[in-house]
Amino acid sequence: MSEEPQSSLQIQRAPKPEFLTHTKFEEFNLPAAVLSGLNEAGFTYCTPIQAQTLPVLLAGRDVAGQAQTGTGKTAAFLVTVITRLLSLHEKQNNALPSAIIVAPTRELSRQIYEEAEILARHTGLSLAQVVGGVDYLKQAEILRRGADIIICTPGRIIDYYKQGIFKTEGIKALVIDEADRLLDLGFAKDMRYLLRKLPPYEKRQSMLFSATLSYRVMELTYEYMNLPEFIAVTPETVTVEGIEQELYHVGSDKKIPLLLGLLKREDWGRALIFVNTKAGVERLTHRLKGNGWPAEGITGDLPQRKRFQLMEQFKKGQLKILVATDVASRGIHVEDISHVINYDLPQDSENYIHRIGRTARAGKSGRALSLACERYVFHLESLEEWLGHKIPVVWPEDDWYVEDQSGPMAPKRKPRLKSTARRRPRNDQNKRREPGKPKQKPRSSHFPGAFFGFGPEPESPANIETSQNSNPAPGKKNST
Repeated sequence: MSEEPQSSLQIQRAPKPEFLTHTKFEEFNLPAAVLSGLNEAGFTYCTPIQAQTLPVLLAGRDVAGQAQTGTGKTAAFLVTVITRLLSLHEKQNNALPSAIIVAPTRELSRQIYEEAEILARHTGLSLAQVVGGVDYLKQAEILRRGADIIICTPGRIIDYYKQGIFKTEGIKALVIDEADRLLDLGFAKDMRYLLRKLPPYEKRQSMLFSATLSYRVMELTYEYMNLPEFIAVTPETVTVEGIEQELYHVGSDKKIPLLLGLLKREDWGRALIFVNTKAGVERLTHRLKGNGWPAEGITGDLPQRKRFQLMEQFKKGQLKILVATDVASRGIHVEDISHVINYDLPQDSENYIHRIGRTARAGKSGRALSLACERYVFHLESLEEWLGHKIPVVWPEDDWYVEDQSGPMAPKRKPRLKSTARRRPRNDQNKRREPGKPKQKPRSSHFPGAFFGFGPEPESPANIETSQNSNPAPGKKNST
């Protein structure tokens, strides 16, 4: 019957039929090794951004794509880069990289690296991740040995370039991911420096992806890309679709009790909670732990090893609640996040989409709960205007609030000063106690007649002796 093919198609596609297209990856002329990697990753049907960009990219043209995170753009540019490198006829120098992928954060670069490992598993291409906060000498040695694809953040790769370790002569493909975030984090000068060191844009293929194509992002495309084709996937049809949004108006003194009540009422599997400040992350993490909820906080200044450790625990489900700032909002790519909770409404409206885009990935459903207190409710009007619709408001009942059982947060101890800074060494004190020789009063540089050009008389032993006799010791009179 005609119903059977349609049902089998729905099983292969994501739960939301509007998320994936009817275009299959096997319809493109991809190498067998790339198709094997796609099958192992579970990719059969293309997302809208993949279906629109791959025909252009595989033809060798530059693309500037506008798409939110979670739409499949990572696979789109990885498939293009891998296919391009495999199709190169000339044999590159093994020590020279052939492609570079630049990401704004270490978490995002790690996510790209992990996905690239799967897609390039059967190709024989080598990968290298170059980010800050990791062993400098170890990464330098990897670059010296040679890698085909470099996945990096701007600061560390520029450092290696200036040291002569990273060489750009062999670059055939460039990817700039989350371009707007790169500029927001202050990497504009670094990106321009790096792009000027690459081969000219007509000798490489360039791909740029961004959540918003602002004037600053467009300026990069005009200067460093070869007449790119602009392809946009609207966020309303991809990221917001499938996310059940709710807004709770609550006073600041009741935010913790309401959050505890929501965690108790909601059927959640993995929750990501966003707070606007680093200090807020630390306080909220302390409150959640004090009430028996397994939570950890992640901020921008957390040591890299600790950040990777927490992300691995969150991905594997060993950590159920992660509290984060907006610095981490685009670096967290974890499947099956059931709930995103905006403990603080974001001050930047675009960050709302980036936050809630952590859930409902790959067409799955999710819930986004936002708490609007008197401090951040002023951002709600511009946020809803940017969204184009009102966020449904839910008024909590009295029994939704759970009493906070956590104790006061222990103050952080200030680092102790070194002993040399806290007290003076004993030998210095002894030197101070020794009577010193009387200091001679310096001669004044000003004397009568200087204005008219008359200089002082030169000192001679006779003049010195005369001046000493003319100034007797105290208590004695001159004998005349």
